[in-house]
Amino acid sequence: LARPQSLFFRGGAAPKENQSKVKTTSPIELTVSKEGTNIPPLVFNLVKGIVGAGVLSLPAGIAAFGDSPSALIPALVLVAIIGILSGYGFALIGKVCAYTGATSYGEGWKESLGESSSWIPSLSAIFMTFSGCLAYSMILADTFSSLLQTKERTKVLLSVTGFLLLPLCWMKNLASLAPFSLLGVIGMGYTAIVMAVRYLDKSYVLPVITESMSEDGASFVRVKAGGKFVEQVAADLKPVFGEAGWSSVFSPKSLIFVCMLSTAYMAHFNAPKFFLELKENTMARYNTVVASSFGASIILMGFIASVGFLTFGKASSGVILNNYASKDALMSLSRIAVAVSLVFGYPLLFQGLRDGTLEIFKIPAEKRKEARLLNIATILLLSIVTVMAATLKDVTFVLALGGATCGCLLAYVFPAAMYCGMVKKLELKGETMNIVFSIISAVLGVIMGVIGAKMAIDQQLQK
Repeated sequence: LARPQSLFFRGGAAPKENQSKVKTTSPIELTVSKEGTNIPPLVFNLVKGIVGAGVLSLPAGIAAFGDSPSALIPALVLVAIIGILSGYGFALIGKVCAYTGATSYGEGWKESLGESSSWIPSLSAIFMTFSGCLAYSMILADTFSSLLQTKERTKVLLSVTGFLLLPLCWMKNLASLAPFSLLGVIGMGYTAIVMAVRYLDKSYVLPVITESMSEDGASFVRVKAGGKFVEQVAADLKPVFGEAGWSSVFSPKSLIFVCMLSTAYMAHFNAPKFFLELKENTMARYNTVVASSFGASIILMGFIASVGFLTFGKASSGVILNNYASKDALMSLSRIAVAVSLVFGYPLLFQGLRDGTLEIFKIPAEKRKEARLLNIATILLLSIVTVMAATLKDVTFVLALGGATCGCLLAYVFPAAMYCGMVKKLELKGETMNIVFSIISAVLGVIMGVIGAKMAIDQQLQK
């Protein structure tokens, strides 16, 4: 990211024409930009970046530990808690940028903890983007298979990869794909509304069979018809509800859901970008952006997770759209919107994976621009992702494991470490409470990550 028109850390340097000084509780003065983007557009863009396709897996995360509607109560509490913790980590990264002048996540690490260990967040980011690409490929395979009404998932995946994803990932300039991100927002909003409609109109309710006794002692059976689409759904995807209610959240399996949430809220590598682009980027205004964005994301994720789980319960698929009948016209439109959004969003995510991989192997920046190297790297990485996407069927496992490992590190542990390192390096005063909170966040991140990863792997092995 370029620095102009954004906040720098200047120590006592005279502010430029488009900057002004801000006093802090420490002897250090920060300069803020008078130019940039106002709060509402940044909030919209951040929510757009947070609420992606990963939210479609959250109902399955709830189903990992509960199968009764009352399990939704603690699940929504977890959605809020993890959202708040993720937002706190996002805010810490912005504060590190404010005091060090860092313009990226990696630079913030170097400025606060030193360059010798800067490979740690870089490697974590590579694994996180890899799991993101893998999840996207799996969702695309399932979505296109449903749209085409075929069970040849692997053939569909290979076709989508060869004819759509590979040409797009070969593009040198991805700026033309940016407008399609708006389609993702529209598609996700439409999906949430249609899921609510299908829950309320009971289109997927199972038939109810009751046995009654007549006055003369004869017994007879009454059958209440099920929803109009439920018979078109595969047996393993039809609604299933049981007795594992709110208390099931105390099962270690609930950490699978927690780790999936860590992946769903993952936007932390963009924290410096949002901080630098904010007009009059004081910490108070930046925190307003963070609180508003993560607050809205908590509501949206909670809503989609709720209607999906209340409709299908324990049978909620790793991609909730899989539960809906292929002949359900409203949901087919949702599949199309999500598929188009993922196809055009895929190259943006893949570029981060490819560039990060080349950087970790210390390929010189000049050589990274060579078409031959980029093409070879693209084919190799995309092939690995595609093979794994064809082998793995449960996107819940991918999101949970990614969130348990890299997600928890990037969202909770690393921001806390950078913040504590910055405070120590700059000898900042009055930061005791923030240090305590950041340490608590980091410890929770480690605990959730370790147990969550174990539970995700155990559940996958049992299938």
